[in-house]
Amino acid sequence: MKRTAATSEPAAPIEAAGHQTLSAYIQARFDEFSRSQKDVAQYIVDHLDEVAFQTAEELARRANTSSSTVVRFSQALGFEGYPELQQAAIEEYRSTAAEQNGNGGGQLFDFDHSEFEASLAADHANVEETVKALTRERVEACVSALAGAQRVMIVGMDQLAFFASYLRHLLALLDIRAEVVASPRQDSITRLSRVDEDSLVICFSAGKAHPIVIRAMKLARHRRARTLAITDATLSEVGEHAELTLYYSSNSPSFSRSNTALLSLVQSLAHGVYARDKGAYKDRIRAFKLK
Repeated sequence: MKRTAATSEPAAPIEAAGHQTLSAYIQARFDEFSRSQKDVAQYIVDHLDEVAFQTAEELARRANTSSSTVVRFSQALGFEGYPELQQAAIEEYRSTAAEQNGNGGGQLFDFDHSEFEASLAADHANVEETVKALTRERVEACVSALAGAQRVMIVGMDQLAFFASYLRHLLALLDIRAEVVASPRQDSITRLSRVDEDSLVICFSAGKAHPIVIRAMKLARHRRARTLAITDATLSEVGEHAELTLYYSSNSPSFSRSNTALLSLVQSLAHGVYARDKGAYKDRIRAFKLK
């Protein structure tokens, strides 16, 4: 039986549609949606684990549309609003997790338990989503650029200054000297003047990139240095200027972005350099562990 078009009266909720899962219901009605609604529909089906934690605004940003479109899409499916659609996503994800863990094992996370557990679950999903976005070729290109650079300049402002400094620390253990630009102070920005064609400039960004990060990336391109952006936004301006890009997922039900996947990327990038020649770094790493 043909379902009600998304542009007419709202359809009955999925509970009344043969107890279908949210994903199955969306796929069955996909051709009825408008172009912008199809973007939302496809994102939900492909990223069900993320939708379980995202606000309507976050989902809209990821699907390159507006939060009002997300709400209208929810209503077109027969829900009162986005919270009801999100609950359906949670139920489906919870059921899928239980099946993957075995019928007797239960799900990895119980969404109804606490906000604390929901935050942990979001971190888990962010790491999975970050891994899905990586390719062997992209990772190898980033590791090779880092291992072969004669000068490494790491730029990370505000909360990302920690990750810039931590990457410098990990590289120092491998005897790779790196400089950090982590504040708008003149002495910090002056370090950018040392960038040349033998340099690798690594810029961190979350959401809208800091002006100094954009400035550093443009300067690096002008001086023909290699550039690597580590960002959580696929449409980030810093990514547009970068030769190489690593994306990480930062969705969170908390008041701040999740940095779990970013931390994993930083550590994995350094480990990738170490793995290229473990013998050469063995003594330095052993000495560090003995401290």
